[in-house]
Amino acid sequence: MSLSLAVSCTTQPELTQPLAPSAVAASPPMPEVSQTHTHPSKAVRASYQGDAYAGHRTASGERYDPNALTAASSTLPIGSSVMVTNPETGRSMKVRINDRGPNAHGRSLDLSKRAAEEIGMTKQGVARVSVKRINSKTAGGEAPAANSPESSSSTAPPKS
Repeated sequence: MSLSLAVSCTTQPELTQPLAPSAVAASPPMPEVSQTHTHPSKAVRASYQGDAYAGHRTASGERYDPNALTAASSTLPIGSSVMVTNPETGRSMKVRINDRGPNAHGRSLDLSKRAAEEIGMTKQGVARVSVKRINSKTAGGEAPAANSPESSSSTAPPKS
């Protein structure tokens, strides 16, 4: 049986004519893959660190600067950037995670003093904020420096 099969395969004429365009099945277009990663926002309780820890080392190895746009988180990766929004004021600020904390029960984020001022939460000290992780890696794969233009975007109205 296998001999007849092999013989029948070798005796068929070769196809010398190219297939007509209508004979080639067109494959459906592939869906485009989005390069932007969206992360859902999450409501958390946040506090801020004042000047008392200025100069202390953070988990990232840099020194804490109350005037930098940074934050501490126990769950977000070091170097990631997040958009923090205070729903009471409607003001948002992009901050970079550079430390671990806060160590207070029930809090998930510890903003730098400047970041807290920018979103208008320094008077209450602790506030419920919305946190949305954003994709902010540079071409080299590193997060932007704390004082680079990429790390300081605010939707806050100008101060008068």
